[in-house]
Amino acid sequence: MVVVDDALLTIGEVARRAGVATSTVRFYERRGLLTADTRRSGQRRYRVETLRRLVFIGMLRDAGLT
Repeated sequence: MVVVDDALLTIGEVARRAGVATSTVRFYERRGLLTADTRRSGQRRYRVETLRRLVFIGMLRDAGLT
């Protein structure tokens, strides 16, 4: 049996792995670019696919897109 919670990352883990601040993750959520995949005890949790999307957004930003 696979435990789904093991595959979910906290906002801090996602931010650290993507090399951004947690405030950046929240900003992208407010802009509609990201969404938390679930919440557990009120804390945002993200799948690895969302981390990939965050990294991709960073690449686009680095390429000069706003």
